[in-house]
Amino acid sequence: MKTNFQILFVVVFIFILSLLLGPVALKAQTSFYKVKGKVIDKNTRLPLQGASVFAQNTTIGEATDSAGNFSIYLPEGGYSLATTYTGYETETIRISHATSLNDSLVIELNPEQKSLEAVTIVINPEVKNGWEKYGSFFTDNFIGQTKFAKQCVIKNPEVLHFYFSKKNNKLKVLAKEPLIVDNFALGYTLKFSIDSFTNYYNTKTNLFIGYPLFEQMSGDSLQEKIWNENRTAVYKGSLLQFMRSLYWQTLREDGFQLQFIVKNTGEDYSIPLEDVYGALNYQSDDSTNIVSFRPNQQEVALIYTNAKPEKIYLDMDSTVDKKFQLSTLIFPKDETFFIEQNGFFYDQEDLVINGYLGFKKIADMLPYDYEPE
Repeated sequence: MKTNFQILFVVVFIFILSLLLGPVALKAQTSFYKVKGKVIDKNTRLPLQGASVFAQNTTIGEATDSAGNFSIYLPEGGYSLATTYTGYETETIRISHATSLNDSLVIELNPEQKSLEAVTIVINPEVKNGWEKYGSFFTDNFIGQTKFAKQCVIKNPEVLHFYFSKKNNKLKVLAKEPLIVDNFALGYTLKFSIDSFTNYYNTKTNLFIGYPLFEQMSGDSLQEKIWNENRTAVYKGSLLQFMRSLYWQTLREDGFQLQFIVKNTGEDYSIPLEDVYGALNYQSDDSTNIVSFRPNQQEVALIYTNAKPEKIYLDMDSTVDKKFQLSTLIFPKDETFFIEQNGFFYDQEDLVINGYLGFKKIADMLPYDYEPE
């Protein structure tokens, strides 16, 4: 039986520990939940062995067994679960802890009827020597141009097929097999199941539809130290950190500032927000652990003050402020967004990102199961 002194000591120790570590340590105590199910052919209802089931933008996934079954453990939060199988259309579903309560999750895959590539070939024939002609452009706009992008290597560029439309002045890139990228700066091998990468030259925008899976590289203690330092640097000011900070209501403490951008007589004006969470219509649902928000203005300036922009970004635009990182987030009108506690938010395809975060590409991307040390 514990004495009063022992109980008091435990209480005091926990109290002191909480003061030293703060709320970050409390958030780092991650629990896991299990998602299991079966992958079948939608038409024949037969199981598909060897289908790849993984949580997008994470290091977590596995192949189905002979009965089509899979079982994975995920840190608390939300994810987009992707299922791929050769000759079948990719299927994605949104999952969270509530999904783990469903023991009969069945993922039905449709055999490919007429692939996007087949349609593209009919309209625009494949560019001969596409990699030689467009490889550098694709790398700059897919991998990026940051200092870490220079340490990324595409291992199998031969899987990429390039199609250019003169009529629409756009470039489309397709791949039947996953594109494999080694990121030696962050210590990840990324496997991308790419549906398409499209660049619109007229508007200088690109659209990527794909399903990335991270795999951690193995290295010695010095290499691991460098990777951890680089991952921490990438995390600071990232969209992942911003969504987590918004979820936990720690924007100011983490170095983020928000301003609304409004137009008046053709000019853009920024309006600082006194009540940030009120202006975002921030709401937290304790029953689901999901946060929702809907900005009162569609265009939002996101300022990160704890780091300066990279030199190459400043060289590209001399008008950019050198003291902080400035990005622009454009939200659809009257649409509510939702954030899970790991920073996963939806619907992601409805958010347009410009400025510094738009400059960051695949080379500076971290998985949703990443936790800063």
